[in-house]
Amino acid sequence: MTSLSQFVLVTGMTGAGRGSAAKVLEKLGYFVIDNLPPDLISAAVATVEKSPDSDRLAVVVDARSREFFGGLVESLEKLRDHGVITKILYLEAADEVLVRRQEAARRPHPLSLEGRLMDGFDRERELLRRIRGRADIVVDTSNLNVHQLGQRVRAAFEDPDSGGLRASVMSFGFKYGLPIDADMVADLRFLPNPFWVDELRPLSGLDTAVRDYVRSQPRAEEFLEQYEGLVALLTDGYLAEDKHFLTIALGCTGGRHRSVAMSEAFAERLRAQGVNTLVVHRDLGRE
Repeated sequence: MTSLSQFVLVTGMTGAGRGSAAKVLEKLGYFVIDNLPPDLISAAVATVEKSPDSDRLAVVVDARSREFFGGLVESLEKLRDHGVITKILYLEAADEVLVRRQEAARRPHPLSLEGRLMDGFDRERELLRRIRGRADIVVDTSNLNVHQLGQRVRAAFEDPDSGGLRASVMSFGFKYGLPIDADMVADLRFLPNPFWVDELRPLSGLDTAVRDYVRSQPRAEEFLEQYEGLVALLTDGYLAEDKHFLTIALGCTGGRHRSVAMSEAFAERLRAQGVNTLVVHRDLGRE
């Protein structure tokens, strides 16, 4: 018999990628149960603890639970009271993305009640409002493919016993909207834009010429140093609140040059400080 070392609740909006996230957790060694009523979570924990095969459990709970959803928070609190490390992964996406995905799947929304698809999403968002406010990790999958989502999930849960802070540094373009899942957002549009340099325009922040140009600008290194200090300042507080995953978003106009170059540079600094860091370029390639 084993004691449960980690419990992950996977929840969020229909079409946001709960199933894909669950598959990644399964590959990481979690025993995964889909669509489990919250009242049965304690029984599921007891069953997994009797198994010698895994000490990690992930449960997908969503709008299909409907009337059972009210007891979810209480079930999680009971687990925490018994010393089980409990994390909530919440997945969401923009309304137009959710609608497009659901229409492509040719399935009605479980809460649409024979009405419009958006009515179902509105009911679902209200149902999930309480649990979203308690989520440890919120991921906006609007502009993520299945591989990028997998990277985010692995970065957060691959080594739950390692301790310390883990970070995801995301580049993005303001023209495509703010990332709603970021803990910290910085605007890099104060730096000169390589787009207006003819030889740099077709390149990206992953190219050496662009990276050198961006980092040679006045205040670029000062920004990296001060932002690194801000993360260091917050780290103890995050860990004290049992928050181990931090999403840092660095934005420029289109998410191609400045934000990409500076995200790579900032990630290098964090890794040098021993922070397990993933880099995601949300909007690179969209132009």
